[in-house]
Formats: sequence, structure tokens, C-alpha cells
Amino acid sequence: MKKTTIIATLLLTSSLSFAFDLNSLTKGVIDNVTKQSSESTTTAKTTNLSESTVNSGLKEALKKGVSYAVSTLGAQNGYLNNSLVKIPLPENLAKAETLIRKAGGDKMADDLINSMNTAATKAAPKTAEIFVQAIDKMSIEDAKKILGGTENAATDYFKANTTESLKKLITPLIQETMKQNQVATYYDTANSFYKTNLKDTVQNSSVMGLAKNFGVDSYIPGSSDENIDEFVTNKAIDGLFKMIAQKEAEIRTSPVAQTTSLLQKVFGN
Repeated sequence: MKKTTIIATLLLTSSLSFAFDLNSLTKGVIDNVTKQSSESTTTAKTTNLSESTVNSGLKEALKKGVSYAVSTLGAQNGYLNNSLVKIPLPENLAKAETLIRKAGGDKMADDLINSMNTAATKAAPKTAEIFVQAIDKMSIEDAKKILGGTENAATDYFKANTTESLKKLITPLIQETMKQNQVATYYDTANSFYKTNLKDTVQNSSVMGLAKNFGVDSYIPGSSDENIDEFVTNKAIDGLFKMIAQKEAEIRTSPVAQTTSLLQKVFGN
């Protein structure tokens, strides 16, 4: 109860500090903004290869991508030490992270980040079978669309055909691992506390008006309807897709990654 009160108080302090120290928060926001770049390049490829060859080549490439993603992310600190997929604090806490740490909440924030990434790493090796099943059921038409699509076409296929199954598999694994770290409970408690006691005050008061004037209103701490288990599950799945996409793009474009005659035939220039 004491720790729960601490984190709830930290969030309250974060909101009040925002009202009285916008200049300081603005600097923290600018220092912590992440750059985004998410444009896909179309790499259309025409081929005279037989449909069965194309299908076999894609399936081999995708199984290599799955193996790469699962082994990489399932290794010790596979998520935590990979900037591409590392799971950050949930958005509503991330907005207040600078202030939480300034208020002495370093260990609390670090413990939550570590436990989330550890949970995702433990779940990763269990997902291979679901991906392989999706590959095996891929039709000739699916294969042709993927070959002529964008660099992430196969990953999009996985998203459409594996997401729900992955969630059913991963969620209980995440829940079990997160139970070992009570920080997750503090998060859900703090999130509920903020939603019940602070959200309306912060978002409908002069605090929001001042924040808008400074252009940092989107960084005010908030609440989320997504609990911690859902958040980690979704981020864990996103990480798997990203790593598969990385290997897929490499096989499509790099002769070095085309390690078999079949891959060279289907993807080589």
C-alpha cells in the first residue's frame, strides 16, 4: 500500500509540477522526443518463375525471418537491449517520466521497464509454431502478392493471419511473468487513481490551456483503457513483426542474405 501511494503521489506531483514549471517540462519533452520515420518503399518484382518455386522460396525466406526474430528476441535481454523493439513505459507514464524520475522514482520506472521486456523475451520462443502454421497455409495467390508487394508485404500477411492467435498465446505468459514484479500492480493502481482523481482536473483546467499555449499539451500525463498486460502483449507482438520485417527486407535486397539457391532464384536480381 505504501508503494502504491508513492507512485500515485508521483503522478499527482507530475501533474501539479506541470502547471507550475512548464518551462522545465518543455525542455524535458524536447530532450525525449523520438524521431519517427515509417515510410515503406515499394519493391515490385516481376518474375517468370513457376508458382510453386515462388511459393517455396517465400516460405523458406519467411521461416528464416521467423527463426531470426524468435531466437534474437528470445535471447537474454532480447527486447531490453534492442532499441528497435525495446518496450518503453506506457504512454501515459512516459509523458511524465522525466518528472517521475526527478521526484525519486528512478527505480520504480526502471523496474517496470525491465519486467515488461523480460516478460516479452520469455514469451518470444513460444510463438514460432503460430508463425510456421501461417506460412504453411499460405496460398499461391498470397505468395504472388507478397513477392510483388512492399518490403513489408509478408509482415502484413502475418499481421492479418497471426495477431489474434499470438495474443491468445502470449497474454497468459505475459501475465504470469508480470505477476513476479509488483510494479505492474502499481501501474494499474496509479492509472486508475489518475483517471478517477486527476484526469478531469488536469484536462479541463487552466493547466491544459497553459500547456496548449506552450505547444506541449500532448505531453500531459493521462490515463489509458489498456492495462499493463495488454500493453506488453501488443508491444511484444509488434517487436516480433519488426524483426521479421527486418530479415525479410534483408533477404529481398541483399545477396549475402540469400543463402540458398532457392532464395537466390526467387529474390536475386
